[in-house]
Amino acid sequence: MIKFVFKWMFRLFLLGVIALVVLVVAFVLLLDPALRLIAQHNIRAQTGMDVEIGSFHLGLTEPVVTIKDLKIYNSPEFGGAPFLNIPEIHVEYDREALARRQLHLTLLRFNLGELDIVKNEAGQTNIFSLGLGLPAVAKPADANASLAEFKKRTGLAFEQIDVLNVSVGKAKYIDLKNPRNNREQKIGIDNFPVRHVKSMADLSGLAVLLALRSGDFFGSLVAPAPTK
Repeated sequence: MIKFVFKWMFRLFLLGVIALVVLVVAFVLLLDPALRLIAQHNIRAQTGMDVEIGSFHLGLTEPVVTIKDLKIYNSPEFGGAPFLNIPEIHVEYDREALARRQLHLTLLRFNLGELDIVKNEAGQTNIFSLGLGLPAVAKPADANASLAEFKKRTGLAFEQIDVLNVSVGKAKYIDLKNPRNNREQKIGIDNFPVRHVKSMADLSGLAVLLALRSGDFFGSLVAPAPTK
């Protein structure tokens, strides 16, 4: 259960960081309103979902990127309801490392307000349709594969996050075919700090806390192992 939450959370986090890195590298001289539109387009292209961003700020005199009120909506087959509500993603990065094509974040503040998991009338679940659903058993090569994919998509080698500050509000499960299965779980993680993040293993404490706060909410989403 903890391994599932751990790997799924890392994939989701990695998707957001990749989108930010692409914007910082490719559009560093553009104005904030234009960057907001570009960010919406890039996330929509990667996920196939509608996106709204309240504000986007890229510091020109300081290495800072801040996205506020990011909302990603499910596709029509999953009811078109919100999927992710992220009040803030704040990134402070090392410019010298970026010049060496390395990603070194001095601070990453990630506030996930709400996650809505939807099962449609055909029995499909939105997180699995995005490729975010993972088997319960972790493989040793998964961490290296994720970092290799990150470098392939961004051209940057991941170095370290000095301070990762995470907040998580609540999660909802919505069954479009049988609303009696609907449920909500308050997670209530507020500004949990993780220092010196270099690999997935450094997120294990956060994963354990998330698993404890969410109870069996995510456990019911884990696909059972195939039987012979």
